[in-house]
Amino acid sequence: MMAKKPPKPAPRRIFQERLKITALPMYFEGFLSVKRAAYQEYKRYWTELRGTTLFFYTDKKNTIYVDKLDIIDLTCLTDQNSTEKNCAKFTLVLPKEEVQLKTENTESGEEWRGFILTVTELSVPQHVSLLPGQVIRLHEVLEREKKRRIETQQVPNTSLEKEKESIEDYVDVLNPMPVCFYTVSRKEATEMLEKNPSLGNMILRPGSDSRNYSITIRQEIDMPRIKHYKVMSIGKNYTIELEKPVTLPNLFSVIDYFVKETRGNLRPFIYSIEDKLGQEHDMEGISEKLKKNPHTE
Repeated sequence: MMAKKPPKPAPRRIFQERLKITALPMYFEGFLSVKRAAYQEYKRYWTELRGTTLFFYTDKKNTIYVDKLDIIDLTCLTDQNSTEKNCAKFTLVLPKEEVQLKTENTESGEEWRGFILTVTELSVPQHVSLLPGQVIRLHEVLEREKKRRIETQQVPNTSLEKEKESIEDYVDVLNPMPVCFYTVSRKEATEMLEKNPSLGNMILRPGSDSRNYSITIRQEIDMPRIKHYKVMSIGKNYTIELEKPVTLPNLFSVIDYFVKETRGNLRPFIYSIEDKLGQEHDMEGISEKLKKNPHTE
Protein backbone atom coordinates (compact mmCIF):
# COMPACT_ATOMS: atom_id res chain seq x y z
CA MET A 1 0.00 0.00 0.00
CA MET A 2 1.42 3.36 -1.00
CA ALA A 3 2.08 5.92 1.72
CA LYS A 4 -0.44 8.72 1.82
CA LYS A 5 0.99 11.99 0.54
CA PRO A 6 0.78 14.95 2.94
CA PRO A 7 -1.92 17.48 2.02
CA LYS A 8 -0.74 20.42 -0.07
CA PRO A 9 -0.68 23.81 1.70
CA ALA A 10 -3.73 25.89 0.89
CA PRO A 11 -2.93 28.85 -1.42
CA ARG A 12 -4.71 31.25 0.94
CA ARG A 13 -2.59 30.11 3.90
CA ILE A 14 0.61 30.54 1.85
CA PHE A 15 -0.48 34.06 0.86
CA GLN A 16 -1.26 34.96 4.49
CA GLU A 17 2.08 33.62 5.75
CA ARG A 18 3.98 35.66 3.14
CA LEU A 19 2.04 38.76 4.16
CA LYS A 20 3.55 38.41 7.63
CA ILE A 21 7.00 38.84 6.09
CA THR A 22 6.20 41.85 3.91
CA ALA A 23 3.18 44.10 3.49
CA LEU A 24 4.30 45.22 0.01
CA PRO A 25 1.54 44.78 -2.62
CA MET A 26 2.02 41.89 -5.03
CA TYR A 27 1.86 42.87 -8.70
CA PHE A 28 3.02 39.75 -10.54
CA GLU A 29 4.30 36.22 -9.85
CA GLY A 30 5.66 33.20 -11.67
CA PHE A 31 8.74 31.07 -12.17
CA LEU A 32 12.02 32.82 -13.02
CA SER A 33 15.51 31.43 -13.47
CA VAL A 34 18.00 33.83 -11.87
CA LYS A 35 21.75 34.19 -12.29
CA ARG A 36 23.56 36.58 -9.96
CA ALA A 37 27.27 37.26 -9.52
CA ALA A 38 27.53 34.62 -6.79
CA TYR A 39 25.90 31.94 -8.99
CA GLN A 40 27.71 30.00 -11.70
CA GLU A 41 24.45 28.74 -13.14
CA TYR A 42 20.82 29.82 -13.28
CA LYS A 43 18.68 28.97 -10.24
CA ARG A 44 14.96 28.50 -10.71
CA TYR A 45 12.70 30.27 -8.21
CA TRP A 46 9.03 30.97 -7.72
CA THR A 47 9.21 34.76 -7.85
CA GLU A 48 6.92 37.52 -6.61
CA LEU A 49 7.16 41.15 -7.67
CA ARG A 50 6.00 43.13 -4.62
CA GLY A 51 6.34 46.87 -4.89
CA THR A 52 9.78 47.29 -6.44
CA THR A 53 11.25 44.15 -4.87
CA LEU A 54 11.59 40.64 -6.30
CA PHE A 55 11.14 37.92 -3.66
CA PHE A 56 12.56 34.48 -4.51
CA TYR A 57 11.15 31.21 -3.10
CA THR A 58 12.53 27.71 -3.67
CA ASP A 59 9.09 26.62 -4.86
CA LYS A 60 5.51 27.82 -5.14
CA LYS A 61 4.47 26.45 -1.73
CA ASN A 62 7.26 27.84 0.48
CA THR A 63 6.19 30.67 2.76
CA ILE A 64 9.67 32.09 3.47
CA TYR A 65 11.78 33.61 0.70
CA VAL A 66 15.42 32.58 0.28
CA ASP A 67 16.57 35.76 -1.43
CA LYS A 68 15.26 39.12 -2.60
CA LEU A 69 16.31 41.86 -5.01
CA ASP A 70 15.43 45.54 -4.74
CA ILE A 71 15.07 46.92 -8.28
CA ILE A 72 13.91 50.47 -7.54
CA ASP A 73 17.26 51.84 -8.80
CA LEU A 74 17.14 49.84 -12.05
CA THR A 75 19.40 51.52 -14.60
CA CYS A 76 18.12 49.59 -17.60
CA LEU A 77 16.71 46.27 -18.76
CA THR A 78 18.57 44.74 -21.71
CA ASP A 79 17.42 41.79 -23.80
CA GLN A 80 19.74 38.85 -24.46
CA ASN A 81 19.84 36.67 -27.53
CA SER A 82 18.82 33.18 -26.48
CA THR A 83 19.66 29.97 -28.32
CA GLU A 84 17.04 28.16 -26.26
CA LYS A 85 13.57 27.82 -27.72
CA ASN A 86 10.43 29.14 -26.00
CA CYS A 87 12.17 31.27 -23.38
CA ALA A 88 13.22 34.87 -22.95
CA LYS A 89 16.44 36.16 -21.39
CA PHE A 90 17.20 39.66 -20.18
CA THR A 91 19.55 41.45 -17.80
CA LEU A 92 18.63 43.84 -15.00
CA VAL A 93 21.39 46.45 -14.79
CA LEU A 94 21.55 47.85 -11.25
CA PRO A 95 24.08 50.28 -9.71
CA LYS A 96 25.92 47.51 -7.83
CA GLU A 97 25.29 44.39 -9.91
CA GLU A 98 23.84 42.89 -13.06
CA VAL A 99 21.28 40.13 -12.69
CA GLN A 100 20.36 37.77 -15.52
CA LEU A 101 16.81 36.46 -15.73
CA LYS A 102 15.35 33.66 -17.83
CA THR A 103 11.61 33.05 -18.16
CA GLU A 104 9.62 29.87 -18.74
CA ASN A 105 8.40 31.03 -22.16
CA THR A 106 8.42 34.09 -24.41
CA GLU A 107 4.94 35.21 -23.33
CA SER A 108 5.84 35.30 -19.63
CA GLY A 109 9.05 37.07 -20.65
CA GLU A 110 7.02 39.93 -22.10
CA GLU A 111 4.89 40.07 -18.96
CA TRP A 112 7.90 40.18 -16.62
CA ARG A 113 9.51 42.91 -18.73
CA GLY A 114 6.28 44.88 -18.72
CA PHE A 115 5.69 44.71 -14.96
CA ILE A 116 9.33 45.36 -14.00
CA LEU A 117 9.60 48.41 -16.26
CA THR A 118 6.21 49.73 -15.15
CA VAL A 119 7.06 49.78 -11.42
CA THR A 120 10.64 51.04 -11.86
CA GLU A 121 10.03 53.71 -14.53
CA LEU A 122 6.51 54.58 -13.30
CA SER A 123 5.17 54.38 -16.83
CA VAL A 124 3.74 51.61 -18.99
CA PRO A 125 6.35 50.59 -21.61
CA GLN A 126 5.27 50.98 -25.22
CA HIS A 127 7.41 48.29 -26.79
CA VAL A 128 6.01 45.13 -25.21
CA SER A 129 3.93 42.51 -27.01
CA LEU A 130 1.00 42.08 -24.64
CA LEU A 131 -2.71 41.48 -25.02
CA PRO A 132 -5.14 44.34 -24.24
CA GLY A 133 -6.11 42.75 -20.92
CA GLN A 134 -2.47 42.49 -19.88
CA VAL A 135 -1.87 46.14 -20.77
CA ILE A 136 -4.87 47.12 -18.62
CA ARG A 137 -3.27 45.24 -15.71
CA LEU A 138 -0.06 47.23 -16.22
CA HIS A 139 -2.00 50.49 -15.99
CA GLU A 140 -3.72 49.28 -12.81
CA VAL A 141 -0.36 48.34 -11.27
CA LEU A 142 1.07 51.71 -12.31
CA GLU A 143 -1.67 53.57 -10.43
CA ARG A 144 -1.24 51.37 -7.35
CA GLU A 145 2.53 51.88 -7.32
CA LYS A 146 2.22 55.66 -7.77
CA LYS A 147 -0.24 55.80 -4.87
CA ARG A 148 2.03 53.63 -2.70
CA ARG A 149 5.04 55.88 -3.34
CA ILE A 150 3.07 59.05 -2.57
CA GLU A 151 1.74 57.59 0.68
CA THR A 152 5.23 56.44 1.69
CA GLN A 153 6.70 59.90 1.07
CA GLN A 154 3.91 61.82 2.79
CA VAL A 155 3.76 59.84 6.02
CA PRO A 156 6.06 61.42 8.66
CA ASN A 157 8.79 59.24 10.16
CA THR A 158 7.07 59.18 13.55
CA SER A 159 3.87 57.90 11.96
CA LEU A 160 5.85 55.26 10.07
CA GLU A 161 7.39 54.05 13.32
CA LYS A 162 3.96 53.84 14.96
CA GLU A 163 2.58 52.01 11.93
CA LYS A 164 5.49 49.58 12.04
CA GLU A 165 4.90 48.94 15.73
CA SER A 166 1.18 48.37 15.18
CA ILE A 167 1.88 45.95 12.31
CA GLU A 168 4.34 44.02 14.49
CA ASP A 169 1.77 43.90 17.31
CA TYR A 170 -0.86 42.65 14.87
CA VAL A 171 1.44 39.89 13.63
CA ASP A 172 2.24 38.90 17.21
CA VAL A 173 -1.46 38.62 18.05
CA LEU A 174 -2.12 36.45 15.00
CA ASN A 175 0.93 34.25 15.38
CA PRO A 176 3.40 35.11 18.15
CA MET A 177 5.78 32.37 17.02
CA PRO A 178 7.14 31.21 13.65
CA VAL A 179 5.06 28.53 11.94
CA CYS A 180 7.77 25.91 12.58
CA PHE A 181 7.62 26.30 16.38
CA TYR A 182 6.42 23.23 18.25
CA THR A 183 6.34 22.60 21.99
CA VAL A 184 8.29 19.36 21.77
CA SER A 185 11.48 17.87 23.22
CA ARG A 186 14.73 17.24 21.37
CA LYS A 187 13.80 13.59 20.84
CA GLU A 188 10.29 14.39 19.62
CA ALA A 189 11.57 17.05 17.20
CA THR A 190 14.04 14.53 15.78
CA GLU A 191 11.26 11.97 15.28
CA MET A 192 9.03 14.54 13.55
CA LEU A 193 11.78 15.43 11.06
CA GLU A 194 12.68 11.80 10.38
CA LYS A 195 9.09 10.65 9.85
CA ASN A 196 7.95 13.60 7.70
CA PRO A 197 10.89 14.81 5.55
CA SER A 198 8.53 16.24 2.91
CA LEU A 199 7.11 18.77 5.40
CA GLY A 200 10.44 20.51 6.04
CA ASN A 201 13.71 19.94 7.88
CA MET A 202 13.90 22.63 10.58
CA ILE A 203 11.99 22.90 13.87
CA LEU A 204 12.06 25.66 16.48
CA ARG A 205 11.35 24.30 19.97
CA PRO A 206 11.71 25.24 23.65
CA GLY A 207 15.24 25.00 25.03
CA SER A 208 16.35 23.08 28.10
CA ASP A 209 15.02 25.89 30.30
CA SER A 210 11.86 28.00 30.18
CA ARG A 211 13.58 31.09 28.73
CA ASN A 212 15.61 30.02 25.70
CA TYR A 213 15.02 28.05 22.49
CA SER A 214 16.63 25.46 20.26
CA ILE A 215 16.68 24.78 16.53
CA THR A 216 16.66 21.16 15.39
CA ILE A 217 17.58 20.50 11.76
CA ARG A 218 17.89 17.43 9.56
CA GLN A 219 20.36 17.67 6.68
CA GLU A 220 21.07 15.11 3.99
CA ILE A 221 24.62 15.49 2.72
CA ASP A 222 26.38 12.10 2.65
CA MET A 223 23.75 10.70 4.98
CA PRO A 224 20.89 12.17 7.06
CA ARG A 225 22.23 14.08 10.06
CA ILE A 226 20.42 15.72 12.95
CA LYS A 227 21.89 18.87 14.50
CA HIS A 228 20.75 21.13 17.32
CA TYR A 229 21.50 24.83 17.83
CA LYS A 230 20.88 26.90 20.96
CA VAL A 231 19.04 30.21 20.58
CA MET A 232 19.55 32.39 23.65
CA SER A 233 17.04 35.07 24.64
CA ILE A 234 19.09 38.13 25.65
CA GLY A 235 17.07 41.24 26.44
CA LYS A 236 14.83 41.88 23.44
CA ASN A 237 17.13 40.00 21.05
CA TYR A 238 17.96 36.37 20.26
CA THR A 239 21.49 35.03 19.81
CA ILE A 240 22.25 31.87 17.83
CA GLU A 241 25.19 30.10 19.47
CA LEU A 242 27.53 29.50 16.54
CA GLU A 243 31.32 29.72 16.21
CA LYS A 244 30.64 33.40 15.56
CA PRO A 245 27.40 34.14 17.47
CA VAL A 246 24.65 35.84 15.47
CA THR A 247 22.22 38.20 17.23
CA LEU A 248 18.82 38.94 15.69
CA PRO A 249 15.78 41.00 16.78
CA ASN A 250 13.17 38.20 16.81
CA LEU A 251 12.57 34.49 16.25
CA PHE A 252 11.20 35.10 12.75
CA SER A 253 14.60 36.56 11.82
CA VAL A 254 16.31 33.52 13.37
CA ILE A 255 14.40 31.17 11.06
CA ASP A 256 15.02 33.51 8.11
CA TYR A 257 18.76 33.46 8.88
CA PHE A 258 18.99 29.66 8.65
CA VAL A 259 16.99 29.61 5.40
CA LYS A 260 19.12 32.31 3.74
CA GLU A 261 22.48 30.98 4.94
CA THR A 262 21.71 27.56 3.43
CA ARG A 263 20.17 29.10 0.28
CA GLY A 264 16.88 27.38 0.95
CA ASN A 265 18.29 23.94 1.78
CA LEU A 266 16.80 24.32 5.24
CA ARG A 267 13.01 24.68 5.18
CA PRO A 268 10.69 25.32 8.14
CA PHE A 269 8.82 22.18 9.17
CA ILE A 270 5.15 23.05 8.62
CA TYR A 271 2.15 20.84 9.18
CA SER A 272 -0.86 21.57 7.00
CA ILE A 273 -3.99 22.79 8.78
CA GLU A 274 -5.41 19.27 8.60
CA ASP A 275 -2.26 17.78 10.12
CA LYS A 276 -2.23 20.38 12.88
CA LEU A 277 -5.79 19.53 13.85
CA GLY A 278 -4.80 15.89 14.04
CA GLN A 279 -1.77 16.75 16.17
CA GLU A 280 -3.63 19.08 18.53
CA HIS A 281 -4.30 16.48 21.20
CA ASP A 282 -0.71 15.21 21.17
CA MET A 283 0.71 18.73 21.37
CA GLU A 284 -1.45 19.54 24.40
CA GLY A 285 -0.10 16.47 26.17
CA ILE A 286 3.48 17.36 25.30
CA SER A 287 2.92 20.94 26.46
CA GLU A 288 1.66 19.76 29.84
CA LYS A 289 4.68 17.47 30.18
CA LEU A 290 7.07 20.34 29.48
CA LYS A 291 5.33 22.58 32.01
CA LYS A 292 5.83 19.93 34.68
CA ASN A 293 9.43 19.31 33.66
CA PRO A 294 10.82 22.31 31.69
CA HIS A 295 14.31 20.75 31.55
CA THR A 296 13.20 17.89 29.32
CA GLU A 297 15.54 17.52 26.33
